[in-house]
Amino acid sequence: MYDELNEVHIKFSHQALDILNIALAFIMFGVSLGVKLVDFKGIWLYPKAAVAGLVSQYLALPLITVGLVALISPSPYLALGMVLVAACPGGNVSNFFTQLAGGNVALSVALSMISTFFAFLLTPLQMSIWGGLLPQTSQLLEEVDIAFWPMFKVIATIMLLPLLLGMGFAHIKPSWARVIRKPVRIASFAILLAIIGFGLSANLDVFAKYYHRVVYIVLVHNGLALISGLVIGIVTGIGSANTKTIAIETGIQNTGLGLILIFNFFEGNGAMAVMAAWWGIWHMISGMAFSFVGRKWRS
Repeated sequence: MYDELNEVHIKFSHQALDILNIALAFIMFGVSLGVKLVDFKGIWLYPKAAVAGLVSQYLALPLITVGLVALISPSPYLALGMVLVAACPGGNVSNFFTQLAGGNVALSVALSMISTFFAFLLTPLQMSIWGGLLPQTSQLLEEVDIAFWPMFKVIATIMLLPLLLGMGFAHIKPSWARVIRKPVRIASFAILLAIIGFGLSANLDVFAKYYHRVVYIVLVHNGLALISGLVIGIVTGIGSANTKTIAIETGIQNTGLGLILIFNFFEGNGAMAVMAAWWGIWHMISGMAFSFVGRKWRS
């Protein structure tokens, strides 16, 4: 069935895309300046909770996404946008929300780092697996010819490489890393916000005309992601702090990476971009609300 939203393309120049790629890589570099191997101790200290978190992120969320798409039958590119968001790694702001909610910060950092480090492998793999399960998205993936290796290289370049460089720099020059860590993070986020701001201002007509098409989808999709994390945590009996952490890690996604992939591989498709952009806005609201409510739950 024809849907005009599928034909809409976001106005975003190649120069702006290059800057966006550099900005995300710079953010990853800044984040990794404060990361040490000891930050992964959460996996060994809380193995049961870590496994539950990985299951929630990499199995429960994609299955929920596939089920929701099958249930509500959105237009093909909206469905593909949902699959892409679910395939992205967790967002770095999840660590802040976990602390605010009284969750397990060590576990949150470990899960975030694992999902970020392996995004170069898992994001294209999940796009292929879960997108291939749905008739409308599998056809689109064939039409746009999204090969595993090109996506692998893009994600490795803008996420994995800067993380490894930042960790290496912090290990070799720890005193320098401490000095530049905060300025680098502030500058990189400011650049990213400026790029997104310019991108939104250039496409306000698209977002104003079509945002209502994705509001309820993102609300339900994100809500189910948070709930699935809670359910998995409660069922596995890992305690309230770990349960809140897993819920937040599942409900907060790196939509910045999602937008970069949309511009790199889907020519700035409007349906996918509006989906990822609105998710990026909404998960900040839902994450903050969940954190304030969740901090009252202690077992």
